[in-house]
Amino acid sequence: MIDTDTPMTAPGADNDRAGARRRFLQLAGGATVAMGLAACGGSGDSSPTPTPTPTGTATPTPTSTSTVALDVDYLNFALQLQYLTAQYFALATTGSGVAASLLTGTGTQGTVSGGAQITFSDALLGQYAREIATRELAQLGILRSAIGSAAVSAQPSIDLSSSVTGGFTRLARAGGLIGPADTFDAFSSDLNFLLGAFILQDVVVTAYIGATPAITNLVLVNVAADALAAKSYEAALIRSQLYGRGTAARTATDQLSGARDALDGATDLDQGVTGNATTSNITPATIDGLVAGRTPAQVLNVLYTNRAAVTGGGFYPNGVISTYFKTSGAN
Repeated sequence: MIDTDTPMTAPGADNDRAGARRRFLQLAGGATVAMGLAACGGSGDSSPTPTPTPTGTATPTPTSTSTVALDVDYLNFALQLQYLTAQYFALATTGSGVAASLLTGTGTQGTVSGGAQITFSDALLGQYAREIATRELAQLGILRSAIGSAAVSAQPSIDLSSSVTGGFTRLARAGGLIGPADTFDAFSSDLNFLLGAFILQDVVVTAYIGATPAITNLVLVNVAADALAAKSYEAALIRSQLYGRGTAARTATDQLSGARDALDGATDLDQGVTGNATTSNITPATIDGLVAGRTPAQVLNVLYTNRAAVTGGGFYPNGVISTYFKTSGAN
């Protein structure tokens, strides 16, 4: 059974990062994030706090008075992605979705369509999937705690089905992984589960890379950085599993990568797991060893499965619940 308890903080070291996070979580429990930020003294250092200027068609430039609200909305945007991945792994490993107590918040709470427990033919993969499911629920809890009950956004409607309008089928068709009249069920086999996880986790990693540097509050940026590290471990495991399944699985990641990359603008931000004759491509990095990030608008292009500026579709039929980040980019 998946443990839904709040994860423990990292042990031991008395450093600014761990101490700031502990102080924040003590202050934020049951209160708004603004109260926690005020108690923590803003950004946590003496340098001037920059006003973030997110890029992307759908991302407005806030005034200085809205900086705190924007920081919170970056985490609420991350939370919208977390609902998606947590539901995916919970359904795949247990057949049940995330507990109702972890789905409430501001905005109209939606439901989840699709998803089913998988009987893994690979027992080791089943162990990996259950581990990730546990971590996903823990990450969901820490994000909600960091945001605070007064500001946290509810789960939006999520489509994990094989519907022709759902994200899995649309991306699989766009990449040529299936035919134009076929559908893709991510819960039908071990391989499809891995490909579904690859579709989602890679995008979430790029979302955190794009958003974390724009967050100005030290406590919140540490929460985002911790989540980025966890997501990166999970994504690397998924990519490794796919690479180890041979040519067909590797080619499928390349096709899905191309489909994602066709949605988010002209810059190449995506890679499959195929390397060359002697190497794999587990880390989708440039020759400098850096992994590209996406703006919230670009993330929504992929998850709405639409290169135009829209407010819903694909994995989020009615869009995400967010103040600043609701519309995909015009690509």
